[in-house]
Amino acid sequence: MEGSRERKIVVDGDACPVKQEIIAVARSFGIPVIMVSSYDHVLKGEEGVSVVQVDRGADSADLYIANHISAGDIVITQDYGLAALALCKRCRVLSGRGQEYEDAKMDFMLEGRHARAVERRRGHYSKGPKAITAEEKNYFQHKLTKLLTLLQENVQL
Repeated sequence: MEGSRERKIVVDGDACPVKQEIIAVARSFGIPVIMVSSYDHVLKGEEGVSVVQVDRGADSADLYIANHISAGDIVITQDYGLAALALCKRCRVLSGRGQEYEDAKMDFMLEGRHARAVERRRGHYSKGPKAITAEEKNYFQHKLTKLLTLLQENVQL
C-alpha cells in the first residue's frame, strides 16, 4: 500500500445483501467502510461507516466508486463492469456471495454479461439471482475475514 493512505472497503450498496456482515468484519479490523447507493435506497451511517448517496442513474454508484477507489482498497459489488474497473486500479474485489473477482476470468464474465443484455433486448428475461442464504452470508463473512487477515499480514496474493 502506498504511503500512509488508509485501506478502505467500498460497497456498491444498492443491492448488497451482506451490509451487516461487511460492517462487522470491518470493525474487527478497524477498516473504514463507504457504502455508496442511489437516493432510492436509504442507508444510515454509523461508527466506521460513511454513506454516500448518488443520483438515480443506472451507473451513478459505479462511476462514483470507480472515481474514489485506490490501489489496495477492497470493493464489494455484484457488477462485473465495476469489478473490472476496480481490478484495473489494483483493488481487491468480492461479490456479495464471497466470490473474488480475478483479472484472468473477467473477459469471460463480461462476455456473459453482454450476452445476457442482448437477450434482454430481445425480450428474453431471466429470473435474476436467487435470494442469498444464511450459509452464503457466513461464507462471504469468512472470505472477507480471510482476505483482510492476509492483507494485514502483507501476504502477497
